[in-house]
Amino acid sequence: MLETQAKEDRKYITLLENKLEETQLGTRKPNFVIKNVPRKNNESKEDLIAMAMCLSQSLDCKMARYDIKDIYRVRGKTNEVQNSPIVVETGSTLLKAEIMAMGKAFNVKHKTKLCCKHLGFKTQEDTPIFIADHLTPKASRLYFLARDLAKSGAYKFCWTAYGKVYLKKDEQSQPITVRSEDQVHQLMIRN
Repeated sequence: MLETQAKEDRKYITLLENKLEETQLGTRKPNFVIKNVPRKNNESKEDLIAMAMCLSQSLDCKMARYDIKDIYRVRGKTNEVQNSPIVVETGSTLLKAEIMAMGKAFNVKHKTKLCCKHLGFKTQEDTPIFIADHLTPKASRLYFLARDLAKSGAYKFCWTAYGKVYLKKDEQSQPITVRSEDQVHQLMIRN
């Protein structure tokens, strides 16, 4: 009797966790993250907006100031973290997708990859920066585990798109959507 109730409770908890994940995913869909940006002294929201606008100009992407709903730097676990990510909340998933695609294309086309000078920095301008999806805590964990699986050689490709994590064995295989830690462990065992 108690075991049956415990199983039902676990199922219900999993259902609620999945609903929460979907809700978080929906709110983060139009957001992107700029990683590895050095913190300026007395950095303000205006400084962050200027960086985002400079990035859009560097990418030749038409983003206006009003396209940014909010922008903030994620607090690090300790105060010593200088290069904590900057979250840019846009008003449109299409704009976010365009910025991500143009960032990737920029890095393919140019010998000099995206770096701080593309954000308007005059010092530390060669520090590389990265544009990424704004992942939920669960998706971040799954991405970390999936990248480890890809590094082991079992899978050739690992990426995120619209907050979801994908793996692919090779160019011809179908992508696998990574949904849980158990799934990653199962994929690891099979290889």
